[in-house]
Amino acid sequence: MQTRFMKQFAIALALAGIACAAQAHRPWMLPTSTFIETEREAWVTIDGAVSEGLFDVDHMPLRMDGLTVTDPDGQTTLAPAATVGKFRSSVDLKLPKDGTYRVTLAATNVMGSYKLNGEMKRFRATEQTADKEIPAGASEVKRTTMVQRQDTFVTLNKPSSGALKPLNTGLELVPVTHPTELRAGEKATFRFQLDGKPLANFPFSLIPGGVKYRGTINEVRLTTDARGEATFTLPAPNMYWLSAAYPANAPKGPSADGPADARRYSYSATLEILPE
Repeated sequence: MQTRFMKQFAIALALAGIACAAQAHRPWMLPTSTFIETEREAWVTIDGAVSEGLFDVDHMPLRMDGLTVTDPDGQTTLAPAATVGKFRSSVDLKLPKDGTYRVTLAATNVMGSYKLNGEMKRFRATEQTADKEIPAGASEVKRTTMVQRQDTFVTLNKPSSGALKPLNTGLELVPVTHPTELRAGEKATFRFQLDGKPLANFPFSLIPGGVKYRGTINEVRLTTDARGEATFTLPAPNMYWLSAAYPANAPKGPSADGPADARRYSYSATLEILPE
């Protein structure tokens, strides 16, 4: 049980970095292809890592325990166990039916602090075990629940929408424009929502891979309108890392002047923008 929790918390620590696009290391998942056309048996490999150079394997593997796959019919199952290497994790996924698949890594964890006998203590726990970490007699209790989610999308032969239906829980991207039909120079519309409600004036960003070859991040910053939607012209072809956090620019853990019980959300997705 303890080993399982440590794996889950390792996921949370990696995903916690999603909130800030300018940070030194970013967690990401990268499919070998986002659109596959074949009449033969179809597979896709998902690589995961935490790296300084976006989509470069240069730091540590992303722990993908709990990875799920939502198929074109909207059915969600647990992915096979990933192979974990020195710098990245990899999992092979069989695609048994035509349509679009959503691959998701999600975690909810708690970081907190309290004072006991005049000494400040800190703890990390799951949402279910957080209360057990706080002993009787503790004061100045603060906790921050971190809800993280990371997506990528793969289509076999023809796009579909069954896997794209929102869960109406946590911070979500609702791709009004299909996420595997993004083409440079065309217009796309993304919607963000929190627990099923549109997020107006909500900032998010897109960063293309290949930073080490450019020397600049080339971050595209965007903001939703009153309906929680952003319509924009898609930039140059590349693999892109989308990131967002709510509240925006919130600290990662409990702060001395923050609320006693805070809840923070982060979201990222790997998307491919194709040539015109």
